[in-house]
Amino acid sequence: MAEDAELIVSELSANAILHTASGRTSGSFHLALAVSPQVIALSVTDDGGTGTAPKVEHQDQEAEHGRGLGMVSALAHRVVVHGSHGSHTVTAELFTDAGPAGGHPC
Repeated sequence: MAEDAELIVSELSANAILHTASGRTSGSFHLALAVSPQVIALSVTDDGGTGTAPKVEHQDQEAEHGRGLGMVSALAHRVVVHGSHGSHTVTAELFTDAGPAGGHPC
């Protein structure tokens, strides 16, 4: 699970730098980690500047670009995108062996 979390953080951070104002000279992004017995949530909030929310694009497996969020979606049990005031937050959740509270994921 640690390797999956590392790859998720790497992909979400790279996306923020490459595709948003976070990659500009004065840009930044925020990384948050929340841990409970059931879920590890990894969130990256960018500086915005794109006008559109991140989305999974189904790229050719041989493509050099455009596969990051798809990879995150394949590794995580759930991916949620929130937008506010021009920025976007992408949260990837990894369920622990204890599973999510209240049952199985949808």
